Amino acid sequence: MSQDRYAILCGLGAVALWSTVATAFKVALAWMSPLELMWLAALVSWLLMSAIVIMQGNVINALRSGWKTAAWAGLMNPVAYYLLLFAAYDRLPGQEAMALNYTWALAMALLAVPILGQRLTRTDIVAGLVAYSGVWVIATRGAVFNVAFEDPLGVAFALGSTLVWALYWLLNAKDQRQPLIGQWQNFSVGLPVLSALLLLGPGIEWHGWPAIGAGVYVGLFEMGVAFILWQVAVQKVSRTAKVSNLIFLSPPISLLLLYLVVGEPLLASTLVGLVLILLGLALQQLSGYGQRHKTQ
Repeated sequence: MSQDRYAILCGLGAVALWSTVATAFKVALAWMSPLELMWLAALVSWLLMSAIVIMQGNVINALRSGWKTAAWAGLMNPVAYYLLLFAAYDRLPGQEAMALNYTWALAMALLAVPILGQRLTRTDIVAGLVAYSGVWVIATRGAVFNVAFEDPLGVAFALGSTLVWALYWLLNAKDQRQPLIGQWQNFSVGLPVLSALLLLGPGIEWHGWPAIGAGVYVGLFEMGVAFILWQVAVQKVSRTAKVSNLIFLSPPISLLLLYLVVGEPLLASTLVGLVLILLGLALQQLSGYGQRHKTQ
């Protein structure tokens, strides 16, 4: 298996997991504050990663080095990114928050040019714009020229989360730490910060088992396994744009799960958006295929 193919498979695995958590966000935030959900999910994810590090016998390596990177990376993710994201989901309708959050993939491909020195082709740009238009069609239910956000502050939170997320993964593309050890160190830095914020703020309250279950799920899959898969994908791929566009698969999958599990109607605009997303992904992959053959 080629390195790019392996990276894309890891990226698809992360996207599949991320596609399931939008419903968990809304369920948990119906009872818990964004900070409470953030703390619980981060705790669960840290416990999961700690167990894996111990089972793999990497405790010494995890404690020995890498903490200078973790000092800033842990403040970006999990602390800054998820506090902004959960605040956006708490204030905005889910579809608005989702559409704005997924613009980070475009930002990631564009910022990779100055940060990583990668080359962005015109086809990459067109593919990203086509895929983003599909996300927009889905999120607005077809009313693409008549969009009014209900909460400007929520919009600011969502856009801020996209910038933090894109910068985090690009900066981590140069990270020499093993993906699992790096994430464990980041959460080891972030969890005490979140704990202090929680104790100084709303404190810890019991909100019932459904809320706890949603928070545990977010920690296991949104922050745990998916993080590791996505970091491997970004580090192994030859061009960031190849995996960044995969994230556009998540919105239609999320809406399909909402239809099957929650009973939300599957709108015609969702199908149109899905076609645009797949077209954008096809354009991007064809661009990479053409470049490989030119170099042979």
